[in-house]
Amino acid sequence: MSATAPAADPQHGMAASPRLNLDARQRAMLAEMNVRVWAPRAETPAPVPASAAPQRQAPPVGDSPPPARPVPVAAAAAQTAAPAPQGRPAAGLRPRPAGIESMDWPALREAVAGCHACKLCNGRRNTVFGVGDERADWLIVGEAPGENEDRQGEPFVGQAGKLLDNMLRALGLDRHHKVYIANVLKCRPPGNRNPEVEEVAQCEPYLKRQVELLQPRIILAMGRFAVQSLLQTTEPIGRLRGRAHQYHGVPVIVTYHPAYLLRNLPDKAKAWADLCLAQELMDRASPS
Repeated sequence: MSATAPAADPQHGMAASPRLNLDARQRAMLAEMNVRVWAPRAETPAPVPASAAPQRQAPPVGDSPPPARPVPVAAAAAQTAAPAPQGRPAAGLRPRPAGIESMDWPALREAVAGCHACKLCNGRRNTVFGVGDERADWLIVGEAPGENEDRQGEPFVGQAGKLLDNMLRALGLDRHHKVYIANVLKCRPPGNRNPEVEEVAQCEPYLKRQVELLQPRIILAMGRFAVQSLLQTTEPIGRLRGRAHQYHGVPVIVTYHPAYLLRNLPDKAKAWADLCLAQELMDRASPS
């Protein structure tokens, strides 16, 4: 489905949704996101019913880590490139499985399931490898598993997962067709705390190999830690939105984590604009 860049709404001072050919289900999904849909000039736009707007509520525990100081991911990469001398590993760290860079899907999944490279393995119920189409065009990258993800072994479940599913459906996508969803961390941090530098560094090779196996056409980075890990930056999301970045040759669009959007409803319109930008890049790259 083709989307155009959002235009400014002169009456409300916010980004308007692009003019799309939406069916009733997709309009309902946009209503769930609290995003208005502007019709062509010849039509009168129908206001979104107040009852369709989601109620403000806190996400279930574990959907997203609380805000904190930016993690210096570049330092994490440096630690990965220069490991501790043999026999003297960094505290709480152990060697990763060898040969990650050449693993196929089954071997990579097995390596993640048996990984004990950092202390997160001690408290997990399940590793959260990823879910979706292994020939996906879209790769959605989140931050870390929460309580629900740890219990079910699948990323983006609970209320934040429902919102992500609605966002994808608004573009005619779903998590099992042409979409793959993964997290930077494959194990839940205890108490849903923020990921630590060493934990991100130990897990990054798994995500890198997933990207190499998928060869997606676009990556949607959702949340601060996903953005920092993929782009190796400490810049805030607000400064990185609205343009394409690169991860090993794959375009990356930066947006907010669904758990954050559940707490900050006005930013759903910004997230919709990010999705439309990603779709626009996909349309440009598609053969006519």
